[in-house]
Amino acid sequence: MATEGLAGALATVLGGKGLLVQSCDSEPAGKPLLPVRLRKNVCYVVLAVFLNEQDEVLMIQEAKRECRGTWYLPAGRMEPGETIVEAMQREVKEEAGLLCEPVTLLSVEERGASWIRFVFLARPTGGVLKTSKNADSESLQAGWYPRVSLPTPLRAHDVVHLVELGAKFCQQATHPLILPQELPCNMVCQRLVATFTTVQSVWVLVGTVGTPHLPITACGFTPMEQRGGIKVAILRLLQECLTLHSLAVETKGLLGLQHLGRDHVDGICLNVLVTVAFRNPGIQDEPPKIRGENYFWWKVLEEDLQKQLLHRLQESSVVPLTR
Repeated sequence: MATEGLAGALATVLGGKGLLVQSCDSEPAGKPLLPVRLRKNVCYVVLAVFLNEQDEVLMIQEAKRECRGTWYLPAGRMEPGETIVEAMQREVKEEAGLLCEPVTLLSVEERGASWIRFVFLARPTGGVLKTSKNADSESLQAGWYPRVSLPTPLRAHDVVHLVELGAKFCQQATHPLILPQELPCNMVCQRLVATFTTVQSVWVLVGTVGTPHLPITACGFTPMEQRGGIKVAILRLLQECLTLHSLAVETKGLLGLQHLGRDHVDGICLNVLVTVAFRNPGIQDEPPKIRGENYFWWKVLEEDLQKQLLHRLQESSVVPLTR
């Protein structure tokens, strides 16, 4: 990929779109990675936040024995063969009775590569709100409740933060509208937009094995990688080409993600914005030195791409990636 190709790839990722995953630049040591499969080695969860014009939140009352009678946001596990959006729509229909469409991803939460939750802001498009007369094994009922006075008892208090995240986004969008892109991937991995900035310049880390590309790191399932979360895979790749003890690395958040779900292809690629900086910056006009020949720093010269990158960095205009 020449410079023009790199610019096109970066523009695609900054625009919330996806790129095919051809191979990985960094993988965990040990056994070769097996393809990920729902219900076997990964669990994906979807959750939807709905807010209406009266500042009310759509809540559902749980029917499961362990949490029966408590209240939560519409949520549940993805099933094999579903896209992420299809799973969210199914859960909302089953638990609240409503048809819906996603507005944007609000956040992505992880407990390592084996458990990832996708939180959407969504809007209803039809259906009939579920009442207690239609109680079943999915939920007892659903209803709209004031954001400042959610029904109790709550199944878990994490919904309070997610509702506020949705309300803030409705008041002022903190990132572009971002939805999952339907592209195949066999593993849980991350495509890095790893940046180094000075007052006047922006560099992006590029992998050189094959055609130059935005580097991809595979997430492992070892106990260490599970404990450390998916950021371990980012640090592993950077450790392979940089001297990290003198550097500060920060994961800013998601620019987008891609997943297919059909034909037993359950992998996910997260497009992640990362910053690399010197711990003691002083006057640094060049990025940190690269070790080896598998990576280089690409200086972004195209003015529009520079502006986009700096805006996303300075405003943290990304989907939060939390643990």
